[in-house]
Amino acid sequence: MNSERTGDGPPAGDDPPAGDDPPTADDIVTVADVEAARERLDEVVHRTPLDRSTTFAERSGAASVGLKLENMQRTGSFKSRGAYNTMAQLPPAERERGVIASSAGNHAQGVAFAGGLLDIDTTIVVPEVTPSSKIEATRGYGADVVVEGDIYERSYEHALSLADEKELTFVHPFDDEAIIAGQGTVGLELLEQYPELDTVLVSIGGGGLISGIATVLKAHDPDIRVVGVQPEGAFHAKPSLERDEIHELPDVDTVAEGIADTRLLEKTFAVVRERVDDVVSVTDREMSVAVTLLAERAKTVVEAAGAAPLAALCSGAVDVADEHVAVVVSGGNVNLAEHAELTRTGRMELGRYAEANLSVADWPSGLETLTDTVDNHGAELEELERTRRTNADEPNRTPVKIGVAGSGPKQLSSLLVALDHRDGIAVVNDSLDG
Repeated sequence: MNSERTGDGPPAGDDPPAGDDPPTADDIVTVADVEAARERLDEVVHRTPLDRSTTFAERSGAASVGLKLENMQRTGSFKSRGAYNTMAQLPPAERERGVIASSAGNHAQGVAFAGGLLDIDTTIVVPEVTPSSKIEATRGYGADVVVEGDIYERSYEHALSLADEKELTFVHPFDDEAIIAGQGTVGLELLEQYPELDTVLVSIGGGGLISGIATVLKAHDPDIRVVGVQPEGAFHAKPSLERDEIHELPDVDTVAEGIADTRLLEKTFAVVRERVDDVVSVTDREMSVAVTLLAERAKTVVEAAGAAPLAALCSGAVDVADEHVAVVVSGGNVNLAEHAELTRTGRMELGRYAEANLSVADWPSGLETLTDTVDNHGAELEELERTRRTNADEPNRTPVKIGVAGSGPKQLSSLLVALDHRDGIAVVNDSLDG
């Protein structure tokens, strides 16, 4: 993904007037606000499970690792917490008129879900690049979905215009006190489920989730370490903390759509600055590995944004030796095709999947030699495609692309060597060699 803006945050131009004193974290959200939010959310959202993982503890050197599975939350992400907490507090007149939001994904479903429960009409403006699965899911919760704008910024602007025109209340995805308080209920659950907690890893897009969680954890124990995680292609929070001012990226480039924001805003910046200890970055490939490991080891489907904290844990971006670490898995709204691509990339990074371009004689009878060799090495042939012939290909040979899965790079490397030595088959290039 590469665009001017693709996350749920607004464009530039929303900063406070020059000369105003910036708000403090306590001005924005307190533990009392979060506790009040939990009362509103009681019997509305799930108390999501904390799944202890020996595998990830051993992999990272941590004393223990707990996966806070917000992908199992209603609507598939934590966003329903903040959306409901915000909309439940609207005055009757605003409820009657309805609300509007702009979103490329999870916030849209959270607002639509809350509207259905509270009998509030909801309108969601989404950019043209929004996957149809997410649009249909949002409509399934009863929202009126408006597709407008080639990028998120245009959708945001259109939503504000409709809000003025139709006197609708705009529900912000993250830079709102009630939104932050609602997301903070994740932190209250963490304290109850994981009392020995030393460090928590949380994704950062616009900063609403980490602001709420940090508010709760720091009030309980200032020594609990709160670490934010962002993709390399949307890494704005760390520069903001280092410069002590909001740093805005000109564009973003990441597979993690859910946290592809270009900056923090006034309220989230104030909370993050005071209550978050550090922010680290991960690559798209590291997130793909985390998505893969979550599917294999935790048997759970997660989107790239939700896997970012685990990517930080597994890649060594954060030193967690002998610590009790919570990993907030923030969402699982990913379509099957995208999840398949992420896990394919993840398996390639782990050396458990390889692609190779072959030159095969005696087509198609040469396929028997190919499949027999794969079977004899205990590997699995997942992909086989006859590709377009080029001038570099011998006229009497057929170019073929294969994808093979195995236990690790040693097995797959041995297989490719064996294929290259079979009569009538030559390995032209493969992903193990780059």
